[in-house]
Amino acid sequence: MEDRVSGPELVLVFSGKRKSGKDYITDLIQDRLGSEVCCILRLSGPLKQQYAQEHQLDLDQLLGPGPYKELHRAAMIRWGENRRNQDPGFFCRLATSGAQTPVWVVSDARRLSDLQWFRSAFPRQTRTVRIQCSEETRAQRGWSFIPGVDDAESECGLDSSVEFDWIITNEADAPSLDEQLQPILKASRK
Repeated sequence: MEDRVSGPELVLVFSGKRKSGKDYITDLIQDRLGSEVCCILRLSGPLKQQYAQEHQLDLDQLLGPGPYKELHRAAMIRWGENRRNQDPGFFCRLATSGAQTPVWVVSDARRLSDLQWFRSAFPRQTRTVRIQCSEETRAQRGWSFIPGVDDAESECGLDSSVEFDWIITNEADAPSLDEQLQPILKASRK
C-alpha cells in the first residue's frame, strides 16, 4: 500500500478516563462520516500487539474489554511507558502507518506526549477532544478504581494543563451526544 501523499485533512485526537465512552463516541463519529471518509486509529492497538507478541499473550483477549486485559493492564502500562521513554512517538507512528482516509479519529490518547506528537506531525490538522463523565457513571459501566492503573499517567496524564478544542460530557443528564458532536462533525465535513 502506498503511503499517503498529503496526509490527513483532519486529525481528531480523543482522550478520557477508562469507561468514559471514548470508543462509543468515536464509533458514532465514524458511523456518521462513513468509513471511506474516517478511520479510527487506536494507539493501544499497536501497544497491545507488540506486548502480546513479546510476552506470548492472547492478542484478541488483550484487545477486548474483559478481565484478561485487566489482569495484564498494570504490567502492560509499565512496559508501554518504558517504550515511550525511549521513543515518545513509537506507538503513534505505528497507529498511523497506512491510514488513508481524510479524517483520522485517534480514539485513545492518554499522555501529553501523544498530543505533542500529533500536534507536531500534523499541526494544522490536529484537534483535541476530551470525553468526560462522573465516576458514578463510569462505575455503572463497569469501572472500579485500580491502584497503579487509575492513578498512573495513562489515566491522569491529560487531566490538567491541557486545552482541548472540544469537551464532550457523556452523561445521561448532559446535552445529547448528537448536539455535542455537531461542531466536530461540521469540522470533519469541511
